[in-house]
Amino acid sequence: MRAQSVSFSIVNHAAWAPGLVTPEAWAEWSGAPGPVTGEAEPGVRAMPAMLRRRAGLFGKMALEAAYQCMGGDTGIPVVFSSRHGDVARALELLTQLARGEALSPTAFGMAVHNATAGLFSIARAERCNHIALAAGASSLEHAVIEACGLLADGAPRVLLVAGDCPLPREFAHFEDCAEQPHAFAWLMAPAGEQAISLSWRGAGGDAASDAASDAAPDAPTLPGGLDVLRFHIAGDAELVRTADRRTWRWSRDA
Repeated sequence: MRAQSVSFSIVNHAAWAPGLVTPEAWAEWSGAPGPVTGEAEPGVRAMPAMLRRRAGLFGKMALEAAYQCMGGDTGIPVVFSSRHGDVARALELLTQLARGEALSPTAFGMAVHNATAGLFSIARAERCNHIALAAGASSLEHAVIEACGLLADGAPRVLLVAGDCPLPREFAHFEDCAEQPHAFAWLMAPAGEQAISLSWRGAGGDAASDAASDAAPDAPTLPGGLDVLRFHIAGDAELVRTADRRTWRWSRDA
């Protein structure tokens, strides 16, 4: 199967995780990635308090990165990406439901996958398109493809926001990566100088690519989103990931 690809440029970026709140801290981490630990939450001072207090850790991290990256720009479509979303809040609601307890409408509203995107658009009075995606272990790659589709349709800029939090202990049996709290945002533009390309192959092609897709990948040292973020910050020439029966190749134009 012939590889498919998209290309784009990043004109601005921001990231936030407990203990990693400055560009210098992220640059140091990218050279020797270690576990992201801690329970600190970002302030999200740019958002009105009435809306800010609705968000949990996951939402606040994503919002902080989005505000830092977007600045005062408006009218830019947004793609939010998270494999798990605010799963801790969703689990709490399901537990209450199983116990026959009444559910909070506000808590339910913030548990849906596009809740953070909704808060961001409400706070900024944005009427522009926003999308929330979850696509398994390759959620970030699919979000990039979606963002590049918007660029191809004529959007001059697209804001990509990605992040995740550790899974609750109840899901430990199903966890396939040691997820860590983080969020980052890229302000994407059509490919120009120093563009990044994302190409992929799926099962069903030649024997070699099928074998690569079907083979059990090595245990990742970082969750997918953090691994791609490390690739971007460190300025690496290439990153190859295997996820969801596809081989994803991130590369940087020379």
